[in-house]
Amino acid sequence: MESLDDMLQATCWARQLSAGELAQVRRDTVVRTVPAGAYVCMKGEPVEHWLGVVDGLVKMASNWSSGKTTSFVGLSSGGWFGEGSLMKDEPRRYDVVALRESRIAYMQRNRFLHLLDHSIPFNRFLLVQLNERLGQFIGLMENERLLDTDARLARCLASMFNPLLYPGSSLQLHISQEEIGLLAGISRQRVNQALHKLEQAGLLRADYGTLTILDLDGLRRFGE
Repeated sequence: MESLDDMLQATCWARQLSAGELAQVRRDTVVRTVPAGAYVCMKGEPVEHWLGVVDGLVKMASNWSSGKTTSFVGLSSGGWFGEGSLMKDEPRRYDVVALRESRIAYMQRNRFLHLLDHSIPFNRFLLVQLNERLGQFIGLMENERLLDTDARLARCLASMFNPLLYPGSSLQLHISQEEIGLLAGISRQRVNQALHKLEQAGLLRADYGTLTILDLDGLRRFGE
């Protein structure tokens, strides 16, 4: 993704808007650059925008005042998120942090609600999005309880190539081993060992700062 227009063209609901409706979406959406390590949004703040990753990589996480922290999921280019908080009209219940410098689209709440009230394609998109996200989080819980570290890492990586959640992603992911560790909740050293095992299995190729997925279905099934 290079621009907001690119992201909208890759999004099924946006392609079905009229020219006037699309112009309103552009008018009510701003793109901001968020530095690596900075917050895209914070737990407890009012929810004023629907958010999308134009380009970059962010993680959804929870950081407690006690110092405990956990990462839920990585969000890559083309993905929209935060619709649940908007529809529930409650303070945000999680943090989103940029793992690298990322460009984030912030759509105004009133534009989101207008689409919700007037666009059938937008509502269909949200149904699919929420269903996919629910399946993703159920899968994360299952993986955590049943799989070893290597398989959990494989599933974590595979989840970032969901074509419905992240239509802008390709089978090449620019990500460091440190970033993978932050997403999967394991140490950088353990990431290196797991990637080597997945590479030996012919599922991916690990180069400096880049992963190329060779067998996405195999990655999704690894450890079964």
